[in-house]
Amino acid sequence: MTRSAKKRTRKAGLPPGTLLYTGEAPAHEVKLGVVRYDEAHFDESEAKTAEDCLPVAEKGAVTWVDVNGVHDVEVIRKLGEAFGLHPLVAEDIVNTDQRPKLEDYGDYVYIVLKMLYRDESRWIRAEQVSIVLGRGFVLSFHEGRSAASFAAIRERLRNDRGRLRKAGADFLLHALLDAVVDHYFVVMEDAGEQIESLEEHLLGSPTQATLRSLHLYKRKLIFLRRSVWPLREVLASLERGDSPLIAGAARTYLRDVYDHTIQVIETIEAYRDILGGMLDIYLTGVNNRMNEIMKVLTIIATIFMPLTFVVGIYGMNFRRMPELDWTWGYPAVMALLILISFGMLIFFRRKKWI
Repeated sequence: MTRSAKKRTRKAGLPPGTLLYTGEAPAHEVKLGVVRYDEAHFDESEAKTAEDCLPVAEKGAVTWVDVNGVHDVEVIRKLGEAFGLHPLVAEDIVNTDQRPKLEDYGDYVYIVLKMLYRDESRWIRAEQVSIVLGRGFVLSFHEGRSAASFAAIRERLRNDRGRLRKAGADFLLHALLDAVVDHYFVVMEDAGEQIESLEEHLLGSPTQATLRSLHLYKRKLIFLRRSVWPLREVLASLERGDSPLIAGAARTYLRDVYDHTIQVIETIEAYRDILGGMLDIYLTGVNNRMNEIMKVLTIIATIFMPLTFVVGIYGMNFRRMPELDWTWGYPAVMALLILISFGMLIFFRRKKWI
């Protein structure tokens, strides 16, 4: 049973809205980072309770609550109640095996996507990132791997670089989505280097380990496709939707993220085609080597056929065989066998069979 299947079995039989964390609990506690800003002010703090995260009532101000860790379901529940989130949204946040999706609840929009990263063995992993866009606030939930990417956004807000401080919460949503999608290119670049190295090895001296690597990379690309492909629908819905939470200017920037996602998907499809071709090359190479081995064995067997015939004749136990009394009988037969062998080799060479 796969890891994702084991995750789903934990929720079997539970009523809808039950908060049950299905991931692997990290060592650190849940951290609530709160950033409040507008064009003239910036404030950053770490909240202790859900009430400390509530947005301010000032016009134009944006509150960003970054939740690092979703394993404490009680914290997620209180935060959902404080911001008026539907119980099913809180359930999806702690259920870390969600498919990328978009749900519009009117007063807020809930988005699920995957942050891709490489572990110590360079295996590609995915971390669920949940984002809630409301009026004047953005909630982001992740398990820790996204902290570095989101820290760069926090630094942009702190230094007042770009138009992020001058725009609303929808531009912050764009920045978060863009940070996740941009990280896809880092993962895809590493995957491309590994596939290129595997291709060089395949054209050199492929082994059974090469075949295992091919199947391993095909599994990686299937995993990447499942993580990235649904995001195209999510971004298309954000760009073309009619939610009042997203202004027209933000939709233009979301279109750029959509284009990047399409580029990643096309790269994944190209890598899949390359791996499919590499598998064909491997199978063709194995068949060619087998044919070469069979050709050599066939030539050897063909050469020994007349030799065996001659030796078989002189292996018969008849009394009256005149060659048995010849002085040069044995050397003559050996010379005949050698001449037959060399003659057949010359014939095969002229026919270009060897």
